Amino acid sequence: MNQFPLHRDIKAFHAHLYYADEAGVEIAKQVAEQAAELFDIRIGRFHQKPVGPHPVWSCQLSFASETFGQIIPWLMLNRQSLDVFVHPLTGNDYVDHTQGVSWLGRAYTLDISQFKPLAK
Repeated sequence: MNQFPLHRDIKAFHAHLYYADEAGVEIAKQVAEQAAELFDIRIGRFHQKPVGPHPVWSCQLSFASETFGQIIPWLMLNRQSLDVFVHPLTGNDYVDHTQGVSWLGRAYTLDISQFKPLAK
């Protein structure tokens, strides 16, 4: 695969709901449940510690690339106090977590040390 994927290489998306405390977990659960009622998404675990590249507590929502245009605008207006990290899934985790990112709300610095650029 090319180091810089093309839009057709996007297989799906992840939207990570970010929160900092128990109250945030409850808000994230509400937002995730509402999203699941409206869209075809998969809800991941509600982490209460930083996991992977994420610097704060988070929950992952997975969805097909075809539904990006419905889910992301909905999250823009319904995320409440949550910050949301959105990235594509292309098979190149480094590019997905550096070049392909979008933020709703506050942006955070990710720990991308686990991701290595693919050779050209």
